[in-house]
Amino acid sequence: MTLTPEQRIQLHGFNNLTKSLSFNMYDICYTKTKDEREAYIEYIDEQYNAARLSKILRNVSDIIGAHVLNVAQQDYVPQGASVTMLVSEGPIVEIPEESFNESPGPLPDNVVMQLDKSHITVHTYPEFHPSEGISTFRADIDVSTCGEISPLKALNYLIHSFDTDIMTMDYRVRGFTRDTSGRKLFIDHEIGSIQNYIPDEIKSSFDMIDVNVYQENIFHTKCKLREFDLDNYLFGYTKDKLSKAEQHEITEWLKLEMDEIYYGKNINRPTS
Repeated sequence: MTLTPEQRIQLHGFNNLTKSLSFNMYDICYTKTKDEREAYIEYIDEQYNAARLSKILRNVSDIIGAHVLNVAQQDYVPQGASVTMLVSEGPIVEIPEESFNESPGPLPDNVVMQLDKSHITVHTYPEFHPSEGISTFRADIDVSTCGEISPLKALNYLIHSFDTDIMTMDYRVRGFTRDTSGRKLFIDHEIGSIQNYIPDEIKSSFDMIDVNVYQENIFHTKCKLREFDLDNYLFGYTKDKLSKAEQHEITEWLKLEMDEIYYGKNINRPTS
């Protein structure tokens, strides 16, 4: 179903399909002491406060061509933030050809797309392991749209907006719309994998797994960074401040944490 703007399906009335993207990112850090943990949480709260999250969501709304109607944002005590945007349809002059292709969407400096009404939300969840010095930050972003352009076109920008170790993405098309003959359409664009909306340079940095239910228009992709450098997971110092034994132990803790998040289950640590 690779359609040009001239070949696109003619619908009866408004496009009633709902396309929903859930994007979850995780940042993992080793925080040896209570002070380090509190400093990390404070850093995350500042880095991803409600004001910055609002800016990210406004750029998402630009990418999907929506008009922001209302913004509700909140920074929480002791940590965390959330933003919800209600947006309406934009003035669609023409539908760009790219909207039908499985390809990464634009970054904000070259946005060319429009679509119909939708809503966008983000919530953050800083947390930490009670005894092993692991701190984790998670952000959940949901983009739900009605119209011709999939919210997957915002995925490229979302990935670039967060420094992430692990990503999980879910995409689903719900409901149906009708063409001019009255025939039901349960999806209006081809999709083989969410991976097709991720740039090659990003995919080369991650291990990826797909779980897709094509007959139900449900798509799931999860990603974990391939390269591991302990310095990227220490807060306020580098690995040369640690003994080789400490480096090994912390590396094992961090990799176990990442594997458990990636595979979605608790994993028994091997005994030495």
